[in-house]
Amino acid sequence: MNAEINRRIDVAQAQADNAREILRREWLVTNGLGGYGSGTICGMVSRRYHGLLVAALPAPFGRVVMLNHLAEHLRLSEGRSVLIGGEESRTAGENGTQEHYVKEFRLEHGLPVWVFEAWGYTIEKRLLLIHGQNTVQITYRLLSGQESARLELCPSVHFRRYEHDVAEPFAAGYSLLIHDRRYEIATAGLPYALRLYVSDEKACFRYEGGQVREIGYQTEADRGYHSRGMLWTPGAFTLDLRPDRPVTLVASTEDWPSILAIDPASALAADITRRQRLVSVAGPHAQSPTASELVLAADQFIITPAGRVEDTARAKAGGDEVRTVIAGYHWFTDWGRDTMISLEGLTLTTGRHHEAGWILKTFAHYIRDGLIPNYFPDGEREGVYHTADATLWFFHALDRYLETTQDRATLQLLLPKLVDIVEHHLRGTRFGIGVDHTDGLLRQGAEGYQLTWMDAKVDGWVVTPRRGKAVEINALWYNALRLLADWLRTEQGEDAARSFDAHAQKARDSFNRRFWSQDRNCLLDVVDGEHGDDPAVRPNQIFSISLRHPVLDEAHWPAVVEKVRADLLTPVGLRSLSRDHPDYKSRYFGDLRARDAAYHQGTVWAWLIGPFIDAWLKVHPEDRAGARSFLSGLIQHLDEGCVGSISEVFDAEAPYTQRACIAQAWSVAEVLRCWIKTEPPPTPAPAESAAQ
Repeated sequence: MNAEINRRIDVAQAQADNAREILRREWLVTNGLGGYGSGTICGMVSRRYHGLLVAALPAPFGRVVMLNHLAEHLRLSEGRSVLIGGEESRTAGENGTQEHYVKEFRLEHGLPVWVFEAWGYTIEKRLLLIHGQNTVQITYRLLSGQESARLELCPSVHFRRYEHDVAEPFAAGYSLLIHDRRYEIATAGLPYALRLYVSDEKACFRYEGGQVREIGYQTEADRGYHSRGMLWTPGAFTLDLRPDRPVTLVASTEDWPSILAIDPASALAADITRRQRLVSVAGPHAQSPTASELVLAADQFIITPAGRVEDTARAKAGGDEVRTVIAGYHWFTDWGRDTMISLEGLTLTTGRHHEAGWILKTFAHYIRDGLIPNYFPDGEREGVYHTADATLWFFHALDRYLETTQDRATLQLLLPKLVDIVEHHLRGTRFGIGVDHTDGLLRQGAEGYQLTWMDAKVDGWVVTPRRGKAVEINALWYNALRLLADWLRTEQGEDAARSFDAHAQKARDSFNRRFWSQDRNCLLDVVDGEHGDDPAVRPNQIFSISLRHPVLDEAHWPAVVEKVRADLLTPVGLRSLSRDHPDYKSRYFGDLRARDAAYHQGTVWAWLIGPFIDAWLKVHPEDRAGARSFLSGLIQHLDEGCVGSISEVFDAEAPYTQRACIAQAWSVAEVLRCWIKTEPPPTPAPAESAAQ
């Protein structure tokens, strides 16, 4: 990496500018298993999902908050002390104005670093989750002040599934086991303990009998959930800091031999080396500060699923590894649609070709009735299949993989499954997904199900059902048919491809006849829907141009791209619905019902900037600079929301406030892919003069 520091934020200045807004800036570190650590950059806990260690445990437990918070007190003379990190309010709603001493937050190699300034002392704090373990290391170093500083650390816990209510009562009492500077917090019903130790043998622990305190979660209050909860604290660690002697608190759910196998300094050095290697493997195009930062952000989503032991055993038996993609942090698991859309940006753009192949083969194993899973519930071993487009995106992802790797062996392995998928769609499969043989278009829809990517549903209400023949589903269907025909032609000859070419041609002819709206000079969103044809202006029509095999007649490309640009483009992605529609919502805010009512009814999606840029460059092939300019707002966003990553969605109007997941796989993937795609061509070297 060209620079160690990816991003720096003056927290004191940001706090002075807007005390409430500082709670909207968060950090995220992941462990490659689906586990993570996350919080606000000022140290306060504002979400149920926040914690220094949210461990990814085997099924049926899933992700569990194991270490919720660490209060950091600087001990001064005469028994005085000051809390240097952010303190949560007892009740949510106090606007995050509590005093704290965080001067600076920065990312180094994508890892969070804090600088505290208090009473003449400057203290640095670094946090690392060890890759492949449920272990967090929190290291403190005295940078300036007196010769030494005494720090007191009070860990707080509330063991619970990460998505569970913060008001959920403790399942059972906590116990603390102490043996030779090793500490274990356990509770009945969870066979995993939180193990703690401090790297400095001079550190001591003061047991306080187990104290309970109440805190408020501001963001949960904003989202309409219970916002007060209890944390249990066993006592406090006291440690002395010196400039030449950093001290690390280690917290883990691993066994003691694994925890003690590597010292904190070596673990940090190894992780930095791993991160430098990720950037190096991504190639020359990823060495700029922006690209390298996005490469590290992309790494957070590629995981070995800790809970699906059978997947790991099966893959290893075949000489592979198992990989999947977390769709977004904090609350998503691995989703088929998100994985296939993200695959190119997360793995192929970053040089992680083997992992791309493993991901494709992992999902191929779960094909049922011609469908890949929509998602895998947290802590479960089997997928949920209610999706009409994820399987079609599988063809797109495989196409991008094959173009990059030329891995014909994987194609040959998957080809029978691909034929089976298409045949199931031609016959008709689950959820009303099947081809209407009168026009060759793919229809979908079942009562109570949301089958397209516009999939909001709350209390049985499907907000955007889009039952019928959706525009992007048929763009993907045509693309899949053409790709399959090409692959069969290459591997098995012309006869094998002929019938699929015929289905593709029929679908294309019908698409251009049925979807083009002469009145609006763009495409309909759904035809043959529950209430007839739907003329809503949505971004879904851009896929008729952006895919490998565009289904739309080229004569209509400029009009569609211009319509999307004029009505839907924002600095941070595309609106999901045009402003002139009666269902348009300008803000994604409030309780769950209010948010879901806006989720695809105007709310801006960052990932859609990718297909828009693809379509733009097909219409304006020389305008690489213009295409890159569409990314500028999202690059600026790296300083906001989850620092160093890209949010899931944004409000539809200025100031385009970030919402929902703080870090989203397809947002990062598509911005990284298009950042590389729109790189300016290299400047030719000046010709030598004739005199020379």
